[in-house]
Amino acid sequence: MPRILLLSRQPLATRPLHQWLDRTADDVILLTTPKAVAGAEDVLAEHFPMHRLVDSYHSWSAEQAAEEAARAYGAELVASTSESDVLRAARLRARLGLPGQDVASATAYRDKVVMKRLARAAGIGVPAFAPVDSPADLLDFIEAEGFPVVVKPRLGAGAEGVAILRGPADVTAFLDREGTSDVPYLPAQWMVEGFTTGEFFHVDGIMRDGRIVHAWPGQYTGGLAERIHDELHIGSVLLAPDDPRTAVMRRMAEDVVAALPAVPHPLAFHLEAWIGPDGVPVLCEIASRAGGSLVGEQYERVFGIQLAREGLRAQCGSALARTTQPAAPSVAVGWVIVPPGHGVFVPPARPCPVPGTEMTLMREPGARCKGVEHVGDGAASFFVQAETAESVRKLLAEAMAWWHEHTAWQ
Repeated sequence: MPRILLLSRQPLATRPLHQWLDRTADDVILLTTPKAVAGAEDVLAEHFPMHRLVDSYHSWSAEQAAEEAARAYGAELVASTSESDVLRAARLRARLGLPGQDVASATAYRDKVVMKRLARAAGIGVPAFAPVDSPADLLDFIEAEGFPVVVKPRLGAGAEGVAILRGPADVTAFLDREGTSDVPYLPAQWMVEGFTTGEFFHVDGIMRDGRIVHAWPGQYTGGLAERIHDELHIGSVLLAPDDPRTAVMRRMAEDVVAALPAVPHPLAFHLEAWIGPDGVPVLCEIASRAGGSLVGEQYERVFGIQLAREGLRAQCGSALARTTQPAAPSVAVGWVIVPPGHGVFVPPARPCPVPGTEMTLMREPGARCKGVEHVGDGAASFFVQAETAESVRKLLAEAMAWWHEHTAWQ
């Protein structure tokens, strides 16, 4: 394995990079944070002696520290594990003259305005959209398109910062949040788009050289922005091979990956899109990283491929575990994350009685919760496997009904 500069703020206890990669002690230069290695100091010392700890991970100084470490240890590749690192990893490759996803490709997969311009130019359906560099841009768009509209960070992930504006009062509330927003109200930071109605889907897999190596679509049980705003559950059910929407979503993923600047080595990807009443897909966004929440585990249960691990290993020069499309799923698999409530968590006293259901608590009993704080936030998760997608949906609905009846927030 070549020597790798690896950018990761993921906790080593939950993302075991030393188990995912080969020869980490000799070949991996890890840039991470003290928080990420807390409780795993022995792993850090044994497997990542060439490491740099930075307190402010997203700062410019951290990027400088990464470059200095790469030069000091002779990095030959740059890899990352999070969407927030995609652009900085590309910048480091450019500075160091190393191969991999370049700045043009990284920008297209991160900046939603650039992404949608490229998709629209290729004939792919996208909502009406515009960059928001000032309040006038937002107001001009609303005058042209009408309410409702959606404002979102151009480089955002996981629906964080997304706001649905349904009237003038929502516009005022959005503008008033400038002082508390994590994303600055500055040019090149925000965009607005029309509100799209329809069923919401995702496609996940591995891409390479502008083509899809393998992938499969699933249908979300709700919108991600709505989950945070309205504190709803989130879930997904993989589509059946004979579902006509399977072919629609796979074709859209192929078209989007072909339309954006190609990545020379394999990468995981996660695409989201709507299908409206007319059956035409409309792109929400695509990312050059594995899907979050339980999307990755869903894919692994069906196809035996852990997409985050597979994508990282490919960035590090390792061969793919699978280079062709796997056989279509023989069973239906779905999951749901139920939201935390407000108060002290009192979970059900007994295991979930719904057949074929696996329940995992995501909060400790007695924990004090404040509702949904981010898109993957939950009190518990449920996985269901059944013969058909419709059976999975029915069992998940029964599991959620049981959960709400037997869970308290005091």
